[in-house]
Amino acid sequence: MDLDALRNADLSLLDDAVEDWSTMVGDLETLMDAAEKGLRGAANQASWAGYNATVSKEFIGKTAGEFTDAHSQASSIHKILQDTRDELKKYKGQLNDAIERGRQQNLTVIGYEGGFTVTTNVPPEGRGRQDQDNKGAITALRDEIQKILEQATTSDTSANSVLMAIADQSTLGFSDVDYADRDSAAKALKEAEELADLAKQKPEDLSVEEFDRLNKGLKEYADDPLFAERFATRLGPRGTLDFWTGVNDPHSAWRIGQQRVDQYDDLQRNLGLTLATASQSDNADMTRWKSTMIDLVDKPVGRGGGFPLGGQVMSNLMRWGDFDDRFLVDYGDKLIETEKKFTGNGRHGAWQRMGMDPLLNRTGTDSGWDPMTGYLKALSNSPDAATEFFNDTFVTKDEDHDFKDDKGKRESLTNFDYLFEERDWPQDQDDKGEDSVSGRNNLALALEAATTGHPAGEMPTADTPAHNPAQAKLMESLVSSVGDDPERLTQYGYMSDSIGQITSEYLPDMNRAMTDVPRLDADGQETEKWRDVEKLYPVAGSEAALKHNDVTKLLFAVGQNEEGYAAVEVGQKAYMGKLMDYHLDPGLPEAARVSDDQKLVIEQIASRSGEVSGTLNLGAREAIGSEASDKDKAYEHSVAQRKNWISGGVGTAVGVGTSFVATPWVGALAGGAAGTATSVILESVFQDAEGHAIEKAQKTGGQFWADGQMRNQAIAEDGARAAAEKYGSVDTGDAGMTAREAAKQGYLNAQAIVSGGAPGSNSAF
Repeated sequence: MDLDALRNADLSLLDDAVEDWSTMVGDLETLMDAAEKGLRGAANQASWAGYNATVSKEFIGKTAGEFTDAHSQASSIHKILQDTRDELKKYKGQLNDAIERGRQQNLTVIGYEGGFTVTTNVPPEGRGRQDQDNKGAITALRDEIQKILEQATTSDTSANSVLMAIADQSTLGFSDVDYADRDSAAKALKEAEELADLAKQKPEDLSVEEFDRLNKGLKEYADDPLFAERFATRLGPRGTLDFWTGVNDPHSAWRIGQQRVDQYDDLQRNLGLTLATASQSDNADMTRWKSTMIDLVDKPVGRGGGFPLGGQVMSNLMRWGDFDDRFLVDYGDKLIETEKKFTGNGRHGAWQRMGMDPLLNRTGTDSGWDPMTGYLKALSNSPDAATEFFNDTFVTKDEDHDFKDDKGKRESLTNFDYLFEERDWPQDQDDKGEDSVSGRNNLALALEAATTGHPAGEMPTADTPAHNPAQAKLMESLVSSVGDDPERLTQYGYMSDSIGQITSEYLPDMNRAMTDVPRLDADGQETEKWRDVEKLYPVAGSEAALKHNDVTKLLFAVGQNEEGYAAVEVGQKAYMGKLMDYHLDPGLPEAARVSDDQKLVIEQIASRSGEVSGTLNLGAREAIGSEASDKDKAYEHSVAQRKNWISGGVGTAVGVGTSFVATPWVGALAGGAAGTATSVILESVFQDAEGHAIEKAQKTGGQFWADGQMRNQAIAEDGARAAAEKYGSVDTGDAGMTAREAAKQGYLNAQAIVSGGAPGSNSAF
């Protein structure tokens, strides 16, 4: 900054800017609160249906989120401008004070473009000798002024750099940057540049101290948008791949490897989280970074221009964080294209790690040589990208491949079809030398995100939109696939925790399918009976149209895994309670009523719930076996543990947003109370499971099945009685007895259906 620029600066314009931004922050805070409490709150409690449930509600949620981002960004800008204004005022005052002190010492300061000079205030002809006599004072004043100008320059340029970085973060809408002051933002950018320069070094030149600083810095700043974007773009896409490849090369990084290999997993995670944060930026540099990284998916990046490929390396840095959806989908397209090239359009496997190949993944779960493993884990954190990816085409019927239909003709396959049914997964091992299950397990996690609309491993919330057509379509494919060949799931039981969670969030759709009511008549018109089914099991958003036989096979398969069993069993019981609360409420609009015969409604609800539990318990019976053992304890323990998943909000036992019936729960949850029937039911479920989990008796699968029948009847009865007592719309005793008998028959029906018989061919004995 030039001397005259600071000395003559009119900082009143900055005063105005600071005041304007202060007003903006206040206004946005008001709007943010209104959007959160009013807009989003009202949207979450409204009864959405159809297009509104899948689009409008989500749009409102995102709009409310934009107000929050706008407030954070405005607040950061206000603080940065305020800091800069205050500092420039301070430096201007220091400069004028220094010039005045110099004047009192008969020294004058003369500014010019690009610099300034300090000299004695005497006529030019005597100035040389006087300057020599006053050399010490002149030098001191010059150095003082130079320091002030340097500080002012740093203040001005760092503010400019930070403000430009914030503005560039998001082309449309607002970024979620949030800084307490300018210096913290400027420090983040400076740290990003220095750490990127460390990572650019050859791995053999990286010292242990530099490794530690890099790892520590990435951990500290991984979720800082400005840091992440600057680090990623300065290191570059190829630099990112070279860094992780080099660190894992035992020939190049032997010194670091000897002393820090136990921290490679932390570095991998911290680097991955940083890149995920960076990917959310859509400034020009980061847009080029993402495009170039996609281009590198099929390019060799190993020593000497060989394997691994860019996609094998990058996929291992995608296992954590929320990557930009568009980047993930485009990256996945290139990965599939590469997969097709290396597998002959899916004819054979690829990505097999050889004995001397270095590890690319340091989590201990797998070697990292199959790029699909890490990529699928990334999808599990990004539901929208996962849905789009699985529904995309792997091969068309016109391509050269070996996938044929029953008539021997080539058929088209989606990415889901290929990965879930056809892919030849490479053999891999974990760090214990056992067969790795990460690939297919991450596939299940990605499917969980893709079908439910929320990240895998989480429960749906009031903000989770109802299922959209793409999610429902994928669910139809999943259920049909397991129905066609249940071993696609039972052979890989570790996938069942995710598949069970998926199932629990599509219970309204499944209950509809299990009625066996025809949708259309001979003329292709919707039948009156089907309209009753839609009322009995209302669905917000898009329905997954399923077949009863496929649903039964899925439930039977899921029941063979304790975690999958628990997800569906608890979910179905909660859903039964919701339905009873919903349908027995005398305030339910006439148009939504199935029948004025409340006992008939209770019978339908309890019977269907009994069939779900019966089918699950048949699967559990299969897994426990005929020998008395403690295997049943794992099932009981998983059910009891499900209480922790719900975290005090029983409304999320079945996905909020999956049904109109969930709507009253959103309001109830907000008020800290749950519906009566569901509260009673879940309390019984958890208490029963906790008791059985600690009892000493060993059981066979048959005993588990028999006990399940009795519990199912009792719980259905308790739920119906609670709802009847709450609303007074039907006699409490009649409601309980009706539910008990219907639940018993539904439970027994499951055995007949699984065995290939007709519902009702088994009865109480």
